[in-house]
Amino acid sequence: MIFKGVGDGQPYPPHHLEDWSHIPPQMVRLDELVTTKATLDLQHLLAADSTFYGDIFCHVVEYRGLKYLEDGLHRALRAALAGRAFVHGRVLVVPDPAAR
Repeated sequence: MIFKGVGDGQPYPPHHLEDWSHIPPQMVRLDELVTTKATLDLQHLLAADSTFYGDIFCHVVEYRGLKYLEDGLHRALRAALAGRAFVHGRVLVVPDPAAR
C-alpha cells in the first residue's frame, strides 16, 4: 500500500489557509498519509511542468493524529512510482475543537 488510506473529502474543519508559503517544508512518509481525493487526473501526473504554477510541496493537514494529503496527490504518487517512501510537504496542524 502506498498511502495509509484513500479518502474522498476533507474530514477536518475548514482551515481557510490559502498561502502555505510560511510553513516550512518537511519530509513526510507516504505511508502516513490519507488522501482527500479518491481519483487522479493523469494529465496532472504526467505533465512535465505539473508543479510550475503551484507550490512545489504537497499540502498536508494533520488532524486528530492523522495526516491528510490535501493537495499534491500527483506529486506523492510520482514519488511512490520513483521508489521513494517520502515526499516534501508543508504540514498544517489543525487543532481538534472537541479537545477543548
